[in-house]
Amino acid sequence: MPGPLYGMKVIDLSRVLAGPYCTMILGDMGAEVIKIESIDTGDETRGWGPPFVEGESAYYLCANRNKQGITLNLKSEQGIEILQKLILDADVVIQNFKPGTLKRLGFGYEEMKNWNKGIILASISGFGSTGPYSHLPGYDYMIQAMSGLMSITGDKDAEPVKVGVAIADVLTGLYTCIGVLGAIHHRNTTEEGQEVDISLFDSQLAAMVNVASNYLCSGQIPEGLGNAHPNIVPYQVFTASDGDFVIAVGNDQQYRKLAVLLEDPSLLSQRYETNAGRLQYKDELVSRIAKKIKTKSRTQWKQLLDVAGIPNGPIHNVKEALESEQAISINMIVDVKHTKIPDLKLVGSPLKFSKTEVNIERHPPLLREHTEEVLIKLGYSISEIHAMKKNKII
Repeated sequence: MPGPLYGMKVIDLSRVLAGPYCTMILGDMGAEVIKIESIDTGDETRGWGPPFVEGESAYYLCANRNKQGITLNLKSEQGIEILQKLILDADVVIQNFKPGTLKRLGFGYEEMKNWNKGIILASISGFGSTGPYSHLPGYDYMIQAMSGLMSITGDKDAEPVKVGVAIADVLTGLYTCIGVLGAIHHRNTTEEGQEVDISLFDSQLAAMVNVASNYLCSGQIPEGLGNAHPNIVPYQVFTASDGDFVIAVGNDQQYRKLAVLLEDPSLLSQRYETNAGRLQYKDELVSRIAKKIKTKSRTQWKQLLDVAGIPNGPIHNVKEALESEQAISINMIVDVKHTKIPDLKLVGSPLKFSKTEVNIERHPPLLREHTEEVLIKLGYSISEIHAMKKNKII
């Protein structure tokens, strides 16, 4: 069964993570994605290792499945001609050059819509196309710093800490995907395309959600809370007799169940009845709970807490998370056929549709793997393709 975006054609001019992650999601949902890379080294992440598997970096593999891969010299007249032909019948172009670069090459949105009225151009950058920082490059690490994320990650008296994954890139990829789908819906009703301007900085600021709202409503600058929550108690790491795990009490009813389970009458006092009270007396409450938690093992607590319906969970390492019964049962690890890698495993898609399927039809392409195939479909002959190779057009 084809995916929900079957029939959509996407030209992917992006590299590294935010753009490729977005186009991979579109490809997972059935869109035809053509990834265009430079003729020399291609996407920078091809060299971001170790680890490498048969010469392919694990980093590149994580965000580039379900795409055809071609190389193209966009500084050449013929390379620009090829790109224009690809755009003529495309639905979406996604790019993450510095703002203004694509326009200088003759491929700004105004030019594209003259060839293809319905084209949607999604442009990803560090800070967007306007504002005093628009000319600056943007990388996930610096965006985590500048957005305030690092200031709330880690303990209050320790140095700021970045999130262990390139979360600003991932979120920007997701926001870009949302923007593209919104533009597609608009085009379906108006027949007009548009440009979608997405930045890492905007995306990460938006993703500060309740922490940003806390500041805007109170004027108090949030600080690092370590493994605690700024608005909910108890919602943090606790130490059992044999190690750490998480308890995440989300409402007053769950708290009362926890207090009964811990067999400490003082935990049912009036001051702890509501979350606001628990937050006010957080230190003394957490101290009392922590003493009780140390009396049993993590396994014992998990059994008791699960039966009581109190959210909790072990702190897995990556191996434990990927090999957990839950991950395996919902096919979050998938085997992908690859021309060079015999047993390639990738993280599966979290999207589950009842009527349409999310399939992995293509492995992350080798550098220039589909160049000839794509050019032949555009009408170029084998001799023309060989000449383009010789002249370093492709």
